[in-house]
Parts: sequence; C-alpha cells; structure tokens
Amino acid sequence: MSSSTAPALAALGKRLAAQPACWLVTGSAGFIGSHLVETLLGLDQTVVGLDNFATGHRRNIDEVRSLVTAEQWLRHRFIEADIGDLDACREACRGVDFVLHQAALGSVPRSLANPVATNAANVDGFLNMLVAARDADVKRFVYAASSSTYGDHEALPKTEDRIGRPLSPYAVTKLVNELYAEVFGRCYGFGSIGLRYFNVFGARQDPDGAYAAVIPRWTRAMLLGENVLINGDGETSRDFCFVDNAVQANLLAATTDDPAAVNQVYNVAVDGRTSLNRLFHMLRDALSAFQPEVRLRQPVYGDFRPGDVRHSQADVAKAGRLLGYVPSHRLSEGIAAAMPWYVSRFAVADEACR
Repeated sequence: MSSSTAPALAALGKRLAAQPACWLVTGSAGFIGSHLVETLLGLDQTVVGLDNFATGHRRNIDEVRSLVTAEQWLRHRFIEADIGDLDACREACRGVDFVLHQAALGSVPRSLANPVATNAANVDGFLNMLVAARDADVKRFVYAASSSTYGDHEALPKTEDRIGRPLSPYAVTKLVNELYAEVFGRCYGFGSIGLRYFNVFGARQDPDGAYAAVIPRWTRAMLLGENVLINGDGETSRDFCFVDNAVQANLLAATTDDPAAVNQVYNVAVDGRTSLNRLFHMLRDALSAFQPEVRLRQPVYGDFRPGDVRHSQADVAKAGRLLGYVPSHRLSEGIAAAMPWYVSRFAVADEACR
C-alpha cells in the first residue's frame, strides 16, 4: 500500500490486517484487478484471483508477485477461467468473504464492433457472478460499474441519481449490471455496491491494441516517437482517476458496516474535468523530465469517436458521505506516480528492439 494512500484507506488497512478475510478478485490479471490483488496481499489478506486472459496479462500477475513478500504470495490462489462458466464462478466464490468483480470487456468502440461479445461478458458473466456470490453467501459483492451509464445526460457534475440514455452497447451492459444488482438486493436481500469508474489510469494499464485507454496509449506513443491522435478538437473533457483511488473505493465499499451505504452505486473519480488538449500537455511535460525530446511532440487531430460523451465530471460527495472516500491523488499527482512505470517499460522495450 502506497505511503500516499488516503487516511481512510490507511485506517482500513490496519483494521484488515487485524481481521484477515478471503477476497475474490475477478479480472485479477487486468489493470485495476491486479492493483487490488497487490494491495490486498500487502495487507496480509487471502486472495483468489480469476481471469481468462481475454484482456488481462500473466505479466501483471508476475509483477504483483515481485512486489509482495513470499509469505504474502502464498496467500494467493489463481483460477484461469471465464465468468461465462457458472461452475467456475461457483468454485471461485467458495469460502470467500468479499467479491471485487472487475472482469468485463471494456471499451465503447469494442462494444460497437462486437456487441454480442460485450453482452456475453458484461451481462451473462455478471449474472453468473451474482448468482454464485449469492449462493456462496458472501458478505459483500462490489462491482465495477461505469461512468458510461450517464449516457446523453449533459448536466455536470454527474450525480448518481440522474442518468440519461445509453450511447453504446457497453453503456447498456453496465446499466444492466446496476439493475440486476438492485433486483438481487430487493428479491434476495443480497448486498452489493456498484462503483462508477471515471477514466481510471495508472501503472499496468495496457497501451497496446485498438481499444487502449487514452493515457497509456498517448504515453507509449510519446516515448516511442509515434503520433498522438486526439479524437475531435481536443476540448472533450474527462474526470481522470488514478488507480489508487479506485482501490480505496473498492475496499471501503466491501467493508462498510453502514446499512445505508449498501445496495447503492457511487461515482469513483476526483470531481475534476480535464480537456484532452490539457491532458496532452500534462503528459508531455511529465515525460520530458525523463526523455527531453518528448517536449517537441505535437498531437494530430482526427474525427470524433462514435458513442463518446462530450464532457464528463463526477460528483463524489455521496461516496465521501457514505463510504468515507477521499481521493488520494488528483490528476497531476497520479500522472507523476504512473509515468516512471511507463518510462521503465518502454525504455526496456526500445533497447530490446535495437
């Protein structure tokens, strides 16, 4: 756990260390999932990881192993399986206290290209996990929701009780997740919490492929001297959220003992709004400290991307009030924390290609 972690998570860490539990992290070989595994093992928790490697990577698990002690790693068990397999979900949930469900097929463009695959993972797989967790009598089911649920609702900042119409198949699946979770609470008394992530970024976020997120994709491009493509005029804005904030929200949601906090959805972000043009300059400035020639990079502009919302900013007051969530990193702090990982990764890759 980072020394810069918010006080709420630091206090929670002490509590967890005194009362170890068993956690299931789905999508544990992915970006956010691997950070959850790393933090939980660092807190001497028992962790079951589940991933099918559709978008996750074994290298993320290997990196986590290198960052924890040998004794902590012995508390980790990995299951290679698909959440589309109900029996595998049941096996993963056996004996588990808390489920942190991160497994999904992300990306609006991916969902537009293949809505069937997105639905299979994000709706059918989600329902399998809900059923398995309910039947295993887990204490809490925390799941990755999405800011895409706000759709065409234009008011800023976004508050949890006001959403618009979905703008992509991906957004539809994430809305369905919230509806299923709510129904399981009403019909079965099953406690869950949804976390609407806003543009989470950090180390281990994959920069490769057609559906890579903007920060890792641009960072890689700048370091390798490739073009940085900005979709549209660059004035599209987002509430970028460093991964430590997402980790904090997951652990607080899983362990809250306030009944009013359960069966709710929460924004997970920093209540900020940064344009893509501004983001480009922030990344360029941060990277130029490691690689001075990056300062000469200029973006190129392309068409607006179908299915994207124009502006996004989260109101995080509800998460603060009911969960005790306080973002530990603003955008600039998150960039400063994340960039050394990318610099190290691509410096090594560049040398290997020579």
